Amino acid sequence: MSDIQYKFISERYEHLLSVMSSERFKNKEGLGNEVPFFICPFKPKETVEVEKLHHQLANKLTQSGTPILEINLYDLAIEILKENDDWDYYLDEEESMSKDRFKEELQSILDIETVFTPEIEKKMQERDFDIMFITGVGEVFPYIRSHNILNNLQKIAKEKPTVMFFPGDYKHSLQSGASLELFEKLRDDKYYRAFNIFHYEV
Repeated sequence: MSDIQYKFISERYEHLLSVMSSERFKNKEGLGNEVPFFICPFKPKETVEVEKLHHQLANKLTQSGTPILEINLYDLAIEILKENDDWDYYLDEEESMSKDRFKEELQSILDIETVFTPEIEKKMQERDFDIMFITGVGEVFPYIRSHNILNNLQKIAKEKPTVMFFPGDYKHSLQSGASLELFEKLRDDKYYRAFNIFHYEV
């Protein structure tokens, strides 16, 4: 990592730590009655650095009295497949199965509304936390889409802030509204109810 990249990552870490440790953020102030959802966008090439960053953040915040619940979408998907005894089957069948069929079957087993969201809700009920991190977004594409996760979390995650670490852009425009642009290329995930956490001040 170059000195410039390191400085940029460090500055974002300090901003995130300052925001997330503030009572204003934890009390959901300044959101205009919107759901407390925040997008933390980053460039896909920074994935390794950002993974370290959010682990450091979670540790620092938890040690300082702001417990974090991290939901890694990829880890949760594997957990569900193993619980249903589907993991070994799909490992064996992945190469021989068409990509479309593979995606359709995973989307069926990992249905966002009836399977995935209830599993997240169960983890929320099992842990005492002040902020929820959603990670692993890029690893579960295309069978799990970030906007579907956020749409379904609106029903169960209104009480505490949720921060989604997103490998791409979160853009707002008058013409097209707000969109999650995964990997800075895929522009079809429309979602407008979240805030860019780097625009949130304390």
